[in-house]
Amino acid sequence: MATPAHLSLLFSKPSPPHRVLAFPKTGSNPHKKARFKCLASQSGFFTRLGRLIKEKAKSDVEKIFSGFSKTRDNLAVIDELLLYWNLAETDRVLDELEEVLLVSDFGPRITIKIVESLREDILAGKLKSGSEIKDTLKRIVLDLLIKKGNKVDLQLGFRKPAVVMIVGVNGGGKTTSLGKLAYRLKNEGAKILMAAGDTFRAAASDQLEIWAERTGCDIVVAEKEKAKASSVLSQAVKRGKEQGFDVVLCDTSGRLHTNYSLMEELIACKKAVGKVVPGAPNEILLVLDGNTGLNMLPQAREFNEVVGITGLILTKLDGSARGGCVVSVVDELGIPVKFVGVGEGVEDLQPFDAEAFVNAVFS
Repeated sequence: MATPAHLSLLFSKPSPPHRVLAFPKTGSNPHKKARFKCLASQSGFFTRLGRLIKEKAKSDVEKIFSGFSKTRDNLAVIDELLLYWNLAETDRVLDELEEVLLVSDFGPRITIKIVESLREDILAGKLKSGSEIKDTLKRIVLDLLIKKGNKVDLQLGFRKPAVVMIVGVNGGGKTTSLGKLAYRLKNEGAKILMAAGDTFRAAASDQLEIWAERTGCDIVVAEKEKAKASSVLSQAVKRGKEQGFDVVLCDTSGRLHTNYSLMEELIACKKAVGKVVPGAPNEILLVLDGNTGLNMLPQAREFNEVVGITGLILTKLDGSARGGCVVSVVDELGIPVKFVGVGEGVEDLQPFDAEAFVNAVFS
């Protein structure tokens, strides 16, 4: 098959930290010997990789705690409310608790569910102290997260390459999240190829190339301006398949959830990668800006309806007192949160762990 005239394969100096692949040529395969055989009969590499990433969350508790400090400060008043709690004060305490949860963006539906459950247990004599009320509050929130969003580890299937699409509105942190995810996956031994599918924003490819260099990953970019995103992603997945890459991480253009023509482009991207690797993409991760709080819900609904979101990445939660939105999104949409952004560093995209989250915000 002839290489399109507007595309070329560019290699940097020997032993580069990353390579820029602008729609590669077919032919000889320099990476013919794959490091991992991911067959259906082997639970193998991808299963272990997903679990390893999830397990890392348990060793990164301090980052989770510091990342949710503003939400925790917001909820600290709960301890004061419950410190001298007595049965006669039940209505007043629960009213104030309701207000605190709403301010932290737990959302009206989830807040009422929590408060009414506590009220029933108190009146039934099951809760007799402030510490028991708080423990029950934490358990209710944890149960909600586990019941509706339990598949928090990456589902990468068994066929190489696994394909992950990153989608979301403008400015949510898609490209940065992709770079940080590449860093985590590569540290676990995966061979990563990035695909610069954001073909609308002029600096998007440049930004992703910086992340490729920073993480030592290869990257596929389109040389021609305004190239079709679906074509870029398709060629990237083909290269990933030919050269034995483990995971292809696909960036996409930011788009408002109300822009239906651009939303339809995501459908084209999804179909394009599925033609190269049956079942791809394995994950479609929606990046949501934590600073928007419950305003993220309409975005999530629309993206999910159009392409079927498999997981969420909540970013910028370190600068927000609205950590309760995590619970509201999971409760309403039933989509698991897979990662949370709790800082600016390359390691600050944390695998989501429900228990660590609950302990962080209600410590």
